This record gives sequence, C-alpha cells and structure tokens, in this order.
Amino acid sequence: MADLQLQDIIKPENRVYGKSKVLTDKPMHYCYGCSHGVVNKLIAEVIEEMGIQDKTVGVSPVGCAVFMYDYIDVDFMEAAHGKAPAVATGYKRTNPDKYVFTYQGDGDLAAIGTGETFHAVNRGENIVMIFINNAIYGMTGGQMAPTTMLGQVTATTPYGRDVDLNGYPLKITELLAQLPGAAYVTRQSVHTPANVRKCKKAIRKAFENSAKKIGTSFVEVVSTCNSGWKIDPVASNKWMEENMFPFYPLGDLKDSERLDIEQYKVQKLKK
Repeated sequence: MADLQLQDIIKPENRVYGKSKVLTDKPMHYCYGCSHGVVNKLIAEVIEEMGIQDKTVGVSPVGCAVFMYDYIDVDFMEAAHGKAPAVATGYKRTNPDKYVFTYQGDGDLAAIGTGETFHAVNRGENIVMIFINNAIYGMTGGQMAPTTMLGQVTATTPYGRDVDLNGYPLKITELLAQLPGAAYVTRQSVHTPANVRKCKKAIRKAFENSAKKIGTSFVEVVSTCNSGWKIDPVASNKWMEENMFPFYPLGDLKDSERLDIEQYKVQKLKK
C-alpha cells in the first residue's frame, strides 16, 4: 500500500464526480453563494446524461442568466425581457424534435413576462421552463419582485413589503399548475446536497416530458440572492428556509399528462 502512487489512484475509471462536458471552461459571473451556478450545472449534467446536447436549445432573456450561453455548450437564443416563452414556442413549433428550455428569474417570468408565461403553459407548449425564484430583482440592484416576501426589505421597499402598497407575493407556480396545458409543475431548491439531487431529478423529468409531447413542464427553484439580500450565503440559506419555504413549499404540484380535451369540446352551432 505504501508503494501506491498518485497516478495509480487518479484515473478516469476511478472518478466519482467531475465537471460535465456540456459545461464550458469559462468562469461564471454569478455571485459567490448564488444558486444560479448550481442550477446551470444540473441542466448541463442532465443534457449530457440524456445524450441530447446537439438537440437542445436554450432561451435566456434579460436577467442574471443573460450570459448563460457562455456556460452551457448548446445552441442558445436571447429573448427580450419576459418574452422567452414566446421565443421558445416559435422555435419548438418549427423544430418539434428539439429539446427547448427557457431559464428565467422571477422579475422576468413573473412580472414583465407574466402574459407570455401563462399563455405558453395554457397552450401546453412542449417546452421546459426553469424558474429561479430568489424573491428579488438580482441583476438590477435588489428591487422588489412579484415574489418578494411581506416585510422583506429591498431597494424599493426600504421599510419592508407592505401589502397595502404592494400587494401579496405571487404564487405563480400554484397558478400555473391549474392550467390544462401544464403536464409537470414542481418546486425545488438546491440549498443542500439532498435537495440538489431532487432538483436534478425534477429537471431530468421535465426534459424527458418534452420528448413525450404531453404539455409544458415547469420547474421552480427557490433560490437565494445574498448580494441583493445583503447577507452572507450561509445566512441566506437560513433566511430562505425560515421565510420562503413556508410560503413557497417544496414538492410536486402537478404530475400528469395533458388534460383530455374531448370532454370540453362543444357541438357545432346549427344555423
């Protein structure tokens, strides 16, 4: 055993874990402790494991992940703020055999893009939508987002979100789960190793559903933004667990094939 050399141990066949080949070597610009990097990694791993790198197209709009095309080595399209579902719809319909996913934050998907989000899911577009909910506008300076918690201090709510002034946090995932075009709707996180594994499983299921052509798959990831929240990464995870999870509980909200529309068809009007 004493004669065992390092080169005898460090071999490809002995590797337990490593960087996905779908991830590029470019350093990510995300803040330290941010959830984006982990989710990007999971998407890349799923694409590699499914063997669909040359069949996958991502759509990243305005937000922290606007440079996602630098990190995941698949074809990408940029979309105007909030319009990723519309862009993804157009591409998927003209390229039905491709795996198309959007990657959006709460300011994008749940604010300026609410209309595009709801109608894409209601139509049952066969796309994957990955939604990063960190309860704030991260890229633009930490302003209040639709998902900001009541009492949460942001750049635009210095005294905390007030329901009389700002309304309630938007549970957009629960709303989308009610739509007939939604096949799979889930809420996950990546704040612990166990949750990372669960989130990866959910992302893979969403991509697998895309090939089945059964409707939209929607994966929300409750995340942190320690830069926007002005606290360190460890405290961010604790704050998320104590304040966000009770309001945004983790787990599957819907897991079914597209609704049978025959029961809703009406007879033609007689002249």
